[in-house]
Amino acid sequence: MKTVFLVVCNLYLAQGFVPFGSKATLKPTYGKVSDALDEFGNNYDRNSKETLGMLEEINEDFKRLVQLKRQSLQVVGTSDRTEAMAKDAPMNRTPMSYFDSLYGKNASKRRDTVLFAQPEKEMRQELAERTSIIKDEEQYAIRDGPGVLPLQEEEEEVVTSEEDIPEGENEAERLKRRMERLTKRRAYPLFLAEKGIELIEGILPGQSAFVYKGTEREKIVVLGTGWGAVSFLKGIDTSLYDVTVISPRNYFLFTPMLAGASVGTVEYRSITEPVREINRKVNYLEATATEIDPKTKVVTCESVVCDGNSCDIEDFTVEYDRLVVTVGAQTNTFGIPGVREYCCFLKQVEDARRIRTAIVNCFERANLPSLTDEQRENDLTIAVIGAGPTGIEFAAELRDFVEEDGPKYYPNLLKHVRIKVIEAASSVLAPFDKALQEEAIRVMNRSVEISDSDVRSLLPERFQLVELKLDQSVKEVTDKSIMLNSGEEIPYGLAVWAAGNGPLPITLQLVEALGEEQAEEQDVARGRVAIDPWMRAAGGNGDILAFGDCTCITRGQLPATAQVAAQQGEYLANMLNKQYDLKPSKVDGVVPPPMKTGETKSSLSDTVANLATLSNGEYAKPFQFLDLGILAYTGGGSALAQVTPAPDAPPLKGTGKIGNTVWRSVYLSKQVSWRNRLLVLNDWTKRQLFGRDITRV
Repeated sequence: MKTVFLVVCNLYLAQGFVPFGSKATLKPTYGKVSDALDEFGNNYDRNSKETLGMLEEINEDFKRLVQLKRQSLQVVGTSDRTEAMAKDAPMNRTPMSYFDSLYGKNASKRRDTVLFAQPEKEMRQELAERTSIIKDEEQYAIRDGPGVLPLQEEEEEVVTSEEDIPEGENEAERLKRRMERLTKRRAYPLFLAEKGIELIEGILPGQSAFVYKGTEREKIVVLGTGWGAVSFLKGIDTSLYDVTVISPRNYFLFTPMLAGASVGTVEYRSITEPVREINRKVNYLEATATEIDPKTKVVTCESVVCDGNSCDIEDFTVEYDRLVVTVGAQTNTFGIPGVREYCCFLKQVEDARRIRTAIVNCFERANLPSLTDEQRENDLTIAVIGAGPTGIEFAAELRDFVEEDGPKYYPNLLKHVRIKVIEAASSVLAPFDKALQEEAIRVMNRSVEISDSDVRSLLPERFQLVELKLDQSVKEVTDKSIMLNSGEEIPYGLAVWAAGNGPLPITLQLVEALGEEQAEEQDVARGRVAIDPWMRAAGGNGDILAFGDCTCITRGQLPATAQVAAQQGEYLANMLNKQYDLKPSKVDGVVPPPMKTGETKSSLSDTVANLATLSNGEYAKPFQFLDLGILAYTGGGSALAQVTPAPDAPPLKGTGKIGNTVWRSVYLSKQVSWRNRLLVLNDWTKRQLFGRDITRV
């Protein structure tokens, strides 16, 4: 461990990083290593004799390193904490107090205030004895505190190594260079280590860096209750923030299993969880946000409560200090006539309930004795527009329903059933590897397998239930048929639209309200909120944060998936908990990344991220997506699993029963509570034993 730490120290010295732009600055080398020592001490056993010995050895090595690169030292404190620190109890000899004796009382807790509140002689003597780098009191000064040295004329910041400003480069250009380096993808091994440490930090007790002691908390308003919002609510420290959630939906929905709910494989309530159960310390308002005013920091909302045939509509406003927008997206019809009027979507519980009822209606209507075979076939043709994960999984679940429950409930109608999947692209499941796409096509095109010999005798010898119509786009939808651009007309009994997402009205309104900075990014964002790698909305002045499907990181677009939104929500909660300054002063029009404040306390995972970016830790690390893979159910107990072990590495692939085992395991583990896990497991068991429920209630 000592060797690893010394490597970190050498990297800091070699790179010559110097904090800048904060109230307190260590200049230049001493601050780099003392910050690193701070991080080391913060994350190891404070009472371990072994740790104390390691720190003493490290200090000796540190002194030798400093002597090789001797610099002047300036330590700047802040007045609002100096007096309070002076009242602290005397130091003991634990590793943390050892830090304090080296670098000033409570230095291990206050990274921006390293020397203060000690009598001048004692402090000079202690530092001279411990570090051998301060020989003359004029080499340093302490500002704004009792018993301080008179402050001499402020020195200009010293820059070293790669931070030297090239001739003619101004501060804005220098900041841009730093941001470019900071936002580069972190080395994958270190990034994995960072995420692993974050996972451990999240489950260990006592990991919160803050204890709320005041009565006033900053007010955060969260719009949405989807994947990103739930991840954010699970991580946000409510002792620091007064959190209000606004959404027309008072529950979280596990959307990947919505296709199964639409045919009865699982029940709706098994894949939902009340928002108030996810975090009982937040306030929830059931309403729809209709307008956001960034200037006055006010959200206008509309609440609709219906009782029977009457509905009460109430408008109200909510003020915020910070706004978190994670409203997701709505189904995109691309302006095609008839789609919104005649197609079912698959985004909400209400959509799944409507589809489930419509499927049973199709079969019951087709069973009427007055219909011809042609009419029955039209009624039992179910069109699925879109062959992405949503469309393919719905078609697969529907096929399972027909194969497994059709022989029991509708044996005479099976020969008339057709499932037609329409896709404008040349293949299915665009996010997947080509080999997995071909496997999905093979599974979907297989013949129907019916175990009951009597029912099988009623079917053609090779009965193919699913028909894939690739390279075909929809021109128009009517109440009875779908017109393709090729001129083909497809009669249908039920049409399910799963062909893409688009921004919600509130997203478009926010983009317009944020003005020119958003308008400049709309060539890429296309109606979504343009954000930076720290989740700050362009033009939002650090007060408006956004993530998930309603946003676009203009410096590197990410897929609109639940996985991305969940990781972004967790990232933002952690950054807010650490109390970074999200709106530092612009430098010649350039907005710096979120900066550390006096209340910020870094974690070991932050240290690893700083090492990966060769950063001194002054700025918050940017968001980086960890791709954990993608899954898709293809029917008949088969699924596709694709995991990318590292960027640019060939994916690990699973198909068939192995893929299905992975699919079930992941979806079961990703449920937000044990209640949901048990309910889903019960639904799967019930379906296996008794089949799906086709009652309409």
